Amino acid sequence: MSVPANHPIDILRFNTCGSVDDGKSTLIGRLLYDSKSLMEDQLEALERSADITGKGQINLANLTDGLRAEREQGITIDVAYRYFATPRRKFIISDTPGHVQYTRNMVTGASSANLAIVLVDARQGVIEQSRRHTCIASLLRIPHLIVAVNKIDLVDWREERFIEIRSQFEQFLPRLDIKDVKFIPLSALNGDNVVETSRHTPWFSGPTLLGHLESVHIGSDWNLSGFRFPVQWVNRPNNPSDPQLHDFRGYSGQVAGGIVRAGQKVMVLPSGQVSTVKRIWTLDGPLEEAFCPQSVTIELQDDIDVSRGDMLIGPENLPGAGDELQAKVCWMHPRALLRGKKYLLKHTTSTVQAMVTAIKSRVNMTTFEPEPEPQELAMNDIGEIQLKTSRPLVYDGYALNRLTGSFILIEPGTNATIAAGMLNAPQQAIHLEYTDFVI
Repeated sequence: MSVPANHPIDILRFNTCGSVDDGKSTLIGRLLYDSKSLMEDQLEALERSADITGKGQINLANLTDGLRAEREQGITIDVAYRYFATPRRKFIISDTPGHVQYTRNMVTGASSANLAIVLVDARQGVIEQSRRHTCIASLLRIPHLIVAVNKIDLVDWREERFIEIRSQFEQFLPRLDIKDVKFIPLSALNGDNVVETSRHTPWFSGPTLLGHLESVHIGSDWNLSGFRFPVQWVNRPNNPSDPQLHDFRGYSGQVAGGIVRAGQKVMVLPSGQVSTVKRIWTLDGPLEEAFCPQSVTIELQDDIDVSRGDMLIGPENLPGAGDELQAKVCWMHPRALLRGKKYLLKHTTSTVQAMVTAIKSRVNMTTFEPEPEPQELAMNDIGEIQLKTSRPLVYDGYALNRLTGSFILIEPGTNATIAAGMLNAPQQAIHLEYTDFVI
């Protein structure tokens, strides 16, 4: 399905990942600095800072490493978000940690990204954390990947080293599901091939990093083929002085897939009730149609029972439903995942109880081959599990829809997020027996 003309596709969300000290924070600082996206007070704070390198250069990593512990240790611990814009596109950046201890934060920052930048130190080459983050990018179905071979100046700008690292990646990339991959040699510290083309790499004819970020096509990244609307909040303002809001009942949330239009028939799941979209509201007024990933309030023609956790769907490309689920997970907790453990599973706006009934496999980070039936999943392991939920979920496979195919596991009692999960495609679409559910 083609993207509507007014679909909001001018925002690119991307994250930086890779191992410790590969230059992720410095790269983002360089992007912001060279694209002139910093405020005057930020520039003044950098110039006043005592964090000056031995060469008298401003420490650009301080633009994202805001925690005192991050600055003292010179590493990123938490996810930092930054925003900037060029005449061609707006950007939301998540700077994610490289240390293996904070892999869970990398998963958080990458979960909503259109593009991932995996940095590799030209001196070190491809190491396990480079592989792990590339595997996670593939698992999270991030559509676009840039492999940034950083610190190319420290290997004398040698093309041979760049080709060697590219070859190391190309040996395992076919085993991962990433279709759009770009390799760029750069020096984040000096700015070579970040915003401006470097005179030190005449052998590289590709775009600069910013040039590729501005031009990469993301219009087809969102699922527009099946309407999905998880209800987050029942909106009842009940303002007697405003006739339009008196007895108003709307359902607020994010369009998680497809397109919805005023006058369209929709079904509420799991109840199966059918109604018609009366109006679609935003803060700026009503819309004739809304698209993924817009946040809107939908008013229905009929006064039916709809609650948080329910899902409005359209009649085309129906989702699946079930209480026995197959999923891939990134395990984030120091205590290992074991069979028979019970957790809370949060899927879209619904939370249910869930039990792990089987651990099917674990990914070997060296070979990317599955290790069948491991006894447990340890912290930072990636594997495939089987779950039984206390009530059926309405869902899509993660490969089809990243919003309705993802979930998190929560530890009861502590409320800690312990895993991020990606659901396999349902065995079959939900069976509907409602003959009036047609456009």
